[in-house]
Amino acid sequence: MAQLNIENREIENERLEIKSGDIGFLGPNLTLRNCTLVLSVAARNLILIRPRIIDCTIEIRKELKNFPWTHALLSGCRFTGTMTGNDFGQWPYDEASERGGIEDCDFTGARLDACRFVDCDASTLKFPSWPCFTLLDPVRRKDTLLAAPWPGTSRLMIEALTQSPPQTVATTDSATALAKRTGTTEEAIRAVLDTLDGVIL
Repeated sequence: MAQLNIENREIENERLEIKSGDIGFLGPNLTLRNCTLVLSVAARNLILIRPRIIDCTIEIRKELKNFPWTHALLSGCRFTGTMTGNDFGQWPYDEASERGGIEDCDFTGARLDACRFVDCDASTLKFPSWPCFTLLDPVRRKDTLLAAPWPGTSRLMIEALTQSPPQTVATTDSATALAKRTGTTEEAIRAVLDTLDGVIL
């Protein structure tokens, strides 16, 4: 097991890999620009200390679960791979100095499930297409979302996401994963989504 401390530097046009079993610290005072960041680690082994990650490609080689990207400043990045329960943007309950952010990032090559985007401008982001789906302003629109005829037990997911911070501007889920968890089908979920406003498919 290797511990990688990448800090107090500006790195351009390099490939950085944090492998399974490694522990990677990115930051403080780190800027990555036009780099490829390859991640094969569990969430507990990746620690972000407010790095600035700009115009980079971020390849998730092993599903990244329950990870807070809210401790990084992400701009112009492209993500690939599978992320479940990841949060992006500016987490409202962090200390101001720890807050991250996200803008102009592209997730069209990624698979997202139960991911939240908080206190950011969702219009600058590109979300993955069906069978992933994105709900815009879910907390503000919770009454409309809860009133929809969700199939199986998928309404429980809607109830859970409406408990997110009020600053949540979007949530992205996988209909494939949701159908499996809630005893329904992608088609039944899609039928409900097609009746709603503020959905990106």
